[in-house]
Amino acid sequence: MTNTKKQWLVRALVGALAGVAAHVLLGYILGSFSILGPSHFRGFVFPYCGFPYEIEWLGILLSFAFFALFGAEVGIASLPFADSGRELVAHSLLHYAVTAVTVGLWAGLNCGWSLYVMAEFLVPLTLVYLIVWLGRWVGWYAEVAAIREKLGLAPGPSPLRWRETLPYLVFALLLCGLLPAVLRVFDAPDVPVLVGLLLPYLLLPVGGFMSGLSLGRRHGFCPLYPLACGLFYLPAVFLLMNSSALFHCFMVAVPALAGNLAGAARRNLKRRGTP
Repeated sequence: MTNTKKQWLVRALVGALAGVAAHVLLGYILGSFSILGPSHFRGFVFPYCGFPYEIEWLGILLSFAFFALFGAEVGIASLPFADSGRELVAHSLLHYAVTAVTVGLWAGLNCGWSLYVMAEFLVPLTLVYLIVWLGRWVGWYAEVAAIREKLGLAPGPSPLRWRETLPYLVFALLLCGLLPAVLRVFDAPDVPVLVGLLLPYLLLPVGGFMSGLSLGRRHGFCPLYPLACGLFYLPAVFLLMNSSALFHCFMVAVPALAGNLAGAARRNLKRRGTP
């Protein structure tokens, strides 16, 4: 077995175990109805994929299998699919398709096969992939700019590195401007889970941190980027939500700042280690 295959196998196994652990946590949440609040734990309640009562245990095992498979797919995604070119695009699209089928089947069996249910699960998954793809494209663009700078084809750093920040603003606009609007379309009107929970506590922090990290690794500390992330989110607060969601701006700006500082620190350490 080659070293690459071993890495894929290890990542898949770790991801599968994490998926099983996530399913156990889901069973605990369903048994207590809420992680927060005064509710009390009444025993694990696992999704059973709509199986009849007589073979409900088989449906629970199938649900565990779906979570393990999804975890393995996420684990594999932590490794590069290819170096560049069409092979990378093809492998990435194939991984998205397989993951979407896994999520869609579990959602359909446990929550119904309606278009709304499919959108509620697959739209966030698709947006995560789009964010990752766009982030990688921005990274490649920045690398080309860095090569041009080394060849003397581009000027030095701009004040506050505003010019270096410009390519990342496209990503910030999509994350902080377009993403909330898209999630709002597919969100439930009475309980906005996508905009109220998934967006501020997962998508905004992850997207802000990873993009800030990429920017810091390539260009150093860029203070305008975290500020732009927070400002770009303001229209979504007042157009799609209300003033109580103002803290969402910090949920993207602070992780973006932390990621940018971490990336800049790593860049400085690499430069000091270079003879």
